[in-house]
Amino acid sequence: MTSPELLERIRLHGQIPRHVAIIMDGNGRWAKQRSLPRAAGHKKGMTAVRESVEGALDAGIEILTLFAFSTENWQRPRSEVLALMGLLRRYVAKETRKLKEQDCEVHVLGDLDALDQSTRESVEYMTSETAGGMAMRLNLMISYSGRAEILRACRKMMEQVASGELALEEFDEETFEGALFTEGLPDPDLLIRTSDEFRLSNFMLWQVAYTELHIASVLWPDFSREDLFRAVLDYQERDRRFGRVTVG
Repeated sequence: MTSPELLERIRLHGQIPRHVAIIMDGNGRWAKQRSLPRAAGHKKGMTAVRESVEGALDAGIEILTLFAFSTENWQRPRSEVLALMGLLRRYVAKETRKLKEQDCEVHVLGDLDALDQSTRESVEYMTSETAGGMAMRLNLMISYSGRAEILRACRKMMEQVASGELALEEFDEETFEGALFTEGLPDPDLLIRTSDEFRLSNFMLWQVAYTELHIASVLWPDFSREDLFRAVLDYQERDRRFGRVTVG
C-alpha cells in the first residue's frame, strides 16, 4: 500500500495519536549487514529521522519524540561517540532551516551539560531558531536516561521540600511530572521501537506507563513514513482502557 493510501486510511480510521515516541534502533546492525562501519548506519539513520518528521507532519501528530542518544551511549568507543556528535551537528546544520519553514518547534531534552561546547551550542541554535513553531513539537532526547530523569526529579522535589518551597503532602504525581524533562507534555500515546526488539532501553520510564507499544521489524535506517503510518494504523485498532474495564 502506498504512502497516500496509508495516510487516507489513517484519516478515515480513527483518532490520531497526539504524541508519538520512537526508540531508533538498528543502525549498527544495518551497517554490519552491509560490511560498513557503524558510523555509516548512524549517517543513514538521519534519512529515517527526516522521513519520520515528514510523516508525522502529514498525519497531524502534534508531538514527536525521538530517542537519539542515551547516557549509556557515552560508554561506546570514543570514535563512535565523536562520530555521533558530529552527525548531530550536521543534522542541525542541514535541518534547522527546513524545520523552521515547516513550523516545527524543536526541544532537546537530557543532560546537555555532558555535551561538548560545540555540540551544545549547535543544539541551542536549533532550539532558538525554531522557537514558537506551531505545526509540531519535535523532542530530541540526547544524553538521556529514564532512570536518571526520575532520580533528578526526586532530588529536585526533595530540595523544594527541604527549603519549604513544597509541602510534603503536595508531593504527588502532578508535581513530580513538573520536575521531569517532559514537563507540561502529555504522555506518549504510541511508542514505536524498530529492529524487532522488545524492550524499553531506559526510555521515558515514567511517561510510558499506559502507552501503546508498536514493534517494527525494520532497522532504523530503513524506517520510512510508510512504517510510521502502519504503526499509527495499528494504534488506531487498540482499545485503550488505562487499567479500567469497559462496561457494555
